[in-house]
Amino acid sequence: MTNTEIALAPWRSPLARALHRNRSLIYARYLQLATVRSDGSPAIRTVVFRGFRDRTNQLCIITDRRSEKIPQLQAHPRAEACWYFPNSREQFRIAGSITLATAESGDAADQAERSRLWQNLSDPARLQWAWPEPGATRSNDPTAFTPPPPDPIAPPASFVVLWLNPDWVDWLELRGNPQTRTRFDRTAADWQTLDLNP
Repeated sequence: MTNTEIALAPWRSPLARALHRNRSLIYARYLQLATVRSDGSPAIRTVVFRGFRDRTNQLCIITDRRSEKIPQLQAHPRAEACWYFPNSREQFRIAGSITLATAESGDAADQAERSRLWQNLSDPARLQWAWPEPGATRSNDPTAFTPPPPDPIAPPASFVVLWLNPDWVDWLELRGNPQTRTRFDRTAADWQTLDLNP
């Protein structure tokens, strides 16, 4: 079994159940991702879960290379996600390292995933990668947000895939009294599961 092809972690089943139980809520695929700014302060934003990398426990997120999170992750490639599911009243906190798959990534599997994820986006979603630089002063050009559509097959250089490779997962079930809290820690050999006080 290779580094990229591992046994599924024990937290994957509860997370899959939470996604299933909350599937009627479009925002159930939204999670918050925290990174670290250059001054050491936290930076958090909402991102969309795009699935798991095939045969791994890595969570997939897509972003614009020009966004603030890219230099933050290049300087400090660790992040924490917080995901709340209102229908089942569950919270998952997921922390680990982030790997970036950019246009320059030499790995053929990374490039195949970039292409697949790009092609799965809707036309309006792909158009956002042709807009002006995120976070820059808003353009006064009336055509800035109506550019020609990007190539639907080949992702632009600004399209980046983030792989969150968890080191630990904290799962809190808010139903019941007392609530149930479980922590999963990745070890060199496997995952350790620990029941915690809520």
